[in-house]
Amino acid sequence: MALKQKIRSNQLTLGSWITIGHHSVVEIMAKGKFDWLAIDMEHSPITHEKCQELILAIQSKNISPLVRVSSNNSVEIKKAMDSGASGVIVPMVLSEKDVVSAIESVKYPPIGKRGVGLSRAQDYGFGFDNYYKWQKNNSIVIAQIEHIDAVNNIEKIINIDELDAVIIGPYDLSSSMGYPGQLNHNDVLGAINLIEQACKKKKFPFGCHIIDPDHKIIKEKISNGYKFLGFSLDFLFMGEKIDQEMRNFRNE
Repeated sequence: MALKQKIRSNQLTLGSWITIGHHSVVEIMAKGKFDWLAIDMEHSPITHEKCQELILAIQSKNISPLVRVSSNNSVEIKKAMDSGASGVIVPMVLSEKDVVSAIESVKYPPIGKRGVGLSRAQDYGFGFDNYYKWQKNNSIVIAQIEHIDAVNNIEKIINIDELDAVIIGPYDLSSSMGYPGQLNHNDVLGAINLIEQACKKKKFPFGCHIIDPDHKIIKEKISNGYKFLGFSLDFLFMGEKIDQEMRNFRNE
């Protein structure tokens, strides 16, 4: 089943974050048999050219490539989609208007306003008709909920038909509330609970990016109804193992 259909039917999908711009990292991360891998263009130096190379590497492993774009910008989104991404994760979505803007950047008319280009996604012009049908039914739009304004607008945000899921960004959310990094602050937990309850009530897919490479946290989120989960990121998976084994070595 395609990733879009899994998300839409509220099935669990598990992915991770790619921040190191090398195909070898993708090939190593693919060992985890993730449903999707998200190329981070918001908080990494990955360029558009490198992004396209990483998309190709992800697809070669039969995993769906998503791109977290740097902003809710039509040109950024168009470039990611033209490079062959299955969809985008859009940061700092604050309102339903932001959701509509992102959807319009992903979809061609009449649904959206995306400009038509002939690039890798369209098989360089030889497969436009097939791509046109694909983007209409299978392209993915994920809104990142990471500001208190988005929490206050959550019911309107998840009411937009073409939006596929939301993913909570707890660090930026805590910052927007005046508690940077205090993820267990009662007000922050309360805001997250509002998102969870609104999505559960509507049976709308929601998720979170779990930074720590700890499977127990993932299981806790699943038990609480989370369906779209990002499990840590490339350099933390590597760094944690290195740190753990060297600590064990030095303590022997």
